[in-house]
Amino acid sequence: MASGLALASYGLLLVPAALLVWRRPVAALYVWLVGLAAHNAVMAALYGAGVRGSALTAIQAWKEILLGVALARVLVDAVRARRLAFTIRAVDVLALAFAVLVCVYAVLPQSWLDGSADHSAIGLALKHDLVPVGAYFLGRSLLLRREQLVPIAWTLLGVAGVVALAGLLDDFFLPISWWRESAVVDYFHKQLGYDYHGTGGLPENFIYNTGSDVHFLRRLVSLFLGPLASAYCFVAALLVAAALRRRPRVLAPLSALIFVALLFTFSRSSLLALAAGLVVLAYMLREWWPVAAAVATLAVSVAWVHVFPDVAPEGKWTKQDLVLQHNIAKQHPGATGNAGSINEPSIHSHWVSLREGVRTVVHHPQGYGLGNAGQTASRTGTPIRAGESNYTEIGAEAGLLGALLWIAWNLSLFVGLVARRAAAIAAVFGAILVLAVQTDVIGDPWVGYCVWMLAGLGFAEVALPTDGDRPQSGHRARSPQGERPRPRDRVLP
Repeated sequence: MASGLALASYGLLLVPAALLVWRRPVAALYVWLVGLAAHNAVMAALYGAGVRGSALTAIQAWKEILLGVALARVLVDAVRARRLAFTIRAVDVLALAFAVLVCVYAVLPQSWLDGSADHSAIGLALKHDLVPVGAYFLGRSLLLRREQLVPIAWTLLGVAGVVALAGLLDDFFLPISWWRESAVVDYFHKQLGYDYHGTGGLPENFIYNTGSDVHFLRRLVSLFLGPLASAYCFVAALLVAAALRRRPRVLAPLSALIFVALLFTFSRSSLLALAAGLVVLAYMLREWWPVAAAVATLAVSVAWVHVFPDVAPEGKWTKQDLVLQHNIAKQHPGATGNAGSINEPSIHSHWVSLREGVRTVVHHPQGYGLGNAGQTASRTGTPIRAGESNYTEIGAEAGLLGALLWIAWNLSLFVGLVARRAAAIAAVFGAILVLAVQTDVIGDPWVGYCVWMLAGLGFAEVALPTDGDRPQSGHRARSPQGERPRPRDRVLP
């Protein structure tokens, strides 16, 4: 009964959304910015209401369906016009070459590559790797005027503000026992297939383990149901806010709220990425204040390591938690709860995973095939050949060539964004590429869809005042041959 009602409601929402995206493909970005921020929370709530299995899987596919609809509209327009919506450049060739290679690896027999992924794992990995490519080409095919980018920026900021406020309220007023007893635990374990061993079966990164036998520290997880995904959204929003510089009476308190929420995610890598993005912004804007902001961010990140244990909300271990924690401590005798130490479990895990991932790619350059690395392998019970870093994960699956194509595509895209003076988008994209060194950023759908579509928008030629004959629906019907973007039109604000 619950599943039938949920699927009926899903259809009533999805059909008009698909029609809107078909008419105006840029609407997909607005839907993703908002919908993907709440995706996990809504799906967990549906699971708790009794919507499970294939019914919930079908509902989870809304984001892929809208991407397919938007790309289909762009393709139909290109066929009608008998030309692509953009001039093909090297970055497009690299993106397409990477996508083709991923598809080839999806059909290669795993036995040829010493891989052990099943069809389910291969399918998940294929989606994981191709979503950024599809989102990029969608953004690349759209034609937006400078003023049309501003509502996108404010939408991103509004979403980040809501996520920040919800996360802080949860962190300080909702007890961890509520999360332990919620549907979130079974949603992650039974619906998504993750094998988490945090307090009460929650993901390990819901909390920060100080090594105490009495309590732990809460991390902000908010609607994303994870501190890292929340932090990535906050970093993107803060960089856009720094470039936007409009309505300071609204922007200043909103940015302060988002920054405080970022601190309570206790994602040290995200603070470093924010600093890197501010340096990019300083170069793009030819101003010094973003450099000062980057230095201040680094100073705050160092100080916060020592301040966080004194101000973070606390939770208490259960007896079952303590048994598990003691067993883990025996397996890692050198671990420490000092957040500034190289032996702190999170830092140590990221470093070891990156090091071993590089070794895997070097010693097995042909790759193991899709589904043998990262979250995909973890969800499907496949031996994990590499994890934590997008660069090593892709290399472990699609070989050294796949890793090099991925790096070349994204670096050329970043350079192109800088050359086109798409300041905010270049800063956000640069920060995300830094994060990808030590984590699977595209495993977060909000990043995979929204950030890569924004990158495509930033690389696309911007509509000029003389483009009166161009369609106003947010996409091109003909190629902008000979069109050169004006520098003042390339900055998001």
